[in-house]
Amino acid sequence: MLIGVPKEIKDHEYRVGITPAGVRALTDAGHEVLVETRAGERIGFSDELYLAAGARIADSASEAYACPLIVKVKEPQSGEIPLLREGQVLFTYLHLAADPTLTRLLLESRIVAIAYETVSDAAGALPLLTPMSEVAGRISIQAGATALQLANGGRGVLLGGVPGVVPGKVLILGGGTVGTHAAMMALGLGADVTLMDISLPRLRYLDEVFGTRLKTRYSDAYALEELAREADLLVGSVLLPGKRAPKLISRALVKQMQPGSVLVDVAIDQGGCAETSRPTTHSSPTYIEEGVVHYCVANMPAACARSATQALTNATLPYVLAIADKGWKVALKADAGLRKGLNLHLGQVTHAGLASDLELPCISPDIALE
Repeated sequence: MLIGVPKEIKDHEYRVGITPAGVRALTDAGHEVLVETRAGERIGFSDELYLAAGARIADSASEAYACPLIVKVKEPQSGEIPLLREGQVLFTYLHLAADPTLTRLLLESRIVAIAYETVSDAAGALPLLTPMSEVAGRISIQAGATALQLANGGRGVLLGGVPGVVPGKVLILGGGTVGTHAAMMALGLGADVTLMDISLPRLRYLDEVFGTRLKTRYSDAYALEELAREADLLVGSVLLPGKRAPKLISRALVKQMQPGSVLVDVAIDQGGCAETSRPTTHSSPTYIEEGVVHYCVANMPAACARSATQALTNATLPYVLAIADKGWKVALKADAGLRKGLNLHLGQVTHAGLASDLELPCISPDIALE
């Protein structure tokens, strides 16, 4: 199969869909890979490395998008949508529930859209979302610590404190992959960390993993309000796969937070978990709303694009190989977890959560594939 890997054009997005090592695996399996020129240049993956791995180099995005299978990182931007054609398979992060306009345009293009973030495994986990959630969770603390500095609008708190000075307070909403890795980083800095979740089994697990270093709290409105008012850094990491993030943090609660405190909304690519959140970019990552510094970058892992690209290819490559080896329809029929990644199919919505959020008709993937 001919696989196209275009250069990402989202603001400061330097990740690339496949590493040279991934290209080598695909070409060894008998497939052709067409990588847009300079797609990985900023993170040390030169055209020469891709050529050495067996890829061909496309001179333009239109050439890369002429392939039957497109493997990339982020959802198509406005300039890329006209390059899509009916029946083409797009394998990437999509986060469509937060973007009805993009959903409509992709439906009109009649492509087959398989979203990394809703592919599942036999245990019900999200194997293609996990690596970027790990990266985003760790970055959330780095970004939050930077935003807390006075020069960036923050209240001037050092998360780890110093001898004789109490450490900063970090509140993490959600104990999934993002929340766990955020806790790991915050504890590593010496912060006072509390993590909230509605799953008691998950809280017990985290208590066993981190011990008394991590405070856990069952998430209810009363506890959230109490802890948010005291937090120096609040990390929102809630997730409903394929659906919009629930708005757990009201504007009224943001008003009650300490002036100069920081809110990092990792859920922003699914619409955000705070009423005051709106997407930002790496070019302009923060804004102040109700006296609180908001960091709401919708492609956070791009800040560490080389590490993120390597982690992403490690996870996606087996699925790319399956689609290329078997053909997309056979691969989807053979793998129930991959089938859950099917969001759009030739002009129809095939993910129930997405359809519910956007109030669109839905057809099951099983029926669509017949």
